[in-house]
Formats: sequence, structure tokens, C-alpha cells
Amino acid sequence: MKLAYVNVFVTDLDRAVAFYGDTLGLALEFASPEHGYASFSAGPVRLGVSLPGTAHADLVGRPTGIGLEVADLEAEHARLSALGVRFTMPPARQPWGGYMAMLADPDGNQFYLDQVADVHG
Repeated sequence: MKLAYVNVFVTDLDRAVAFYGDTLGLALEFASPEHGYASFSAGPVRLGVSLPGTAHADLVGRPTGIGLEVADLEAEHARLSALGVRFTMPPARQPWGGYMAMLADPDGNQFYLDQVADVHG
């Protein structure tokens, strides 16, 4: 068994596809507007964005627990900030030794942005 994908719930599929694809730079694998779903290549795990329906509406706009790895946190923070991405925490050294920031998508879903190589060499 292995982790294949994670899903994040969004309110506007087109806006989410633009954010995750154009702004963050993830490669779009497919979008299915009729099913309210899109999938992005995000390394060995795919990231799905989905319209929530009434059963999951309360899952939009909250911390996801999902971490995105970048080689240069300062450069990526500057690039994304220039594109209007909202950061809920700027790059900062963590007490446990990590170097990370937190960003939010247009729906307020929050993601870790980590310079993992800085921690693990």
C-alpha cells in the first residue's frame, strides 16, 4: 500500500485549477468540471481539488496538513508573494530546526511550504 493522492475541497474549480496550475506551477493531469474535480502531479503523490458538495462544505478554508517542498524557500516565497499568494506565516526557522512558511489558496486552505533539504541535508 502507498499514498497515491490527497484531496482539498474548493468552492470554485476553475479558480482552483488556475491557482494550483498557473500560480503554484503544478502540472494539471486532468480536470473534470462535470464531476467537480481536477488532479495535479505533485511528485509521487497527486493533489486533487474537489467541489465539496453539502457533505464536505465545512472542509473548505482550513489547514490541510499538506506540506509542499521547495529547494529555496526565500525565492519561492518572493515569487508567490509577487503573484498575490497570501502567506499566513512568512518563512521562519522552526524550534525543531525546520525552515518553513504557510500559504493559503483562494479558498483559505492552508499549506506548509518547506525547504526540506535545509533540515535533512
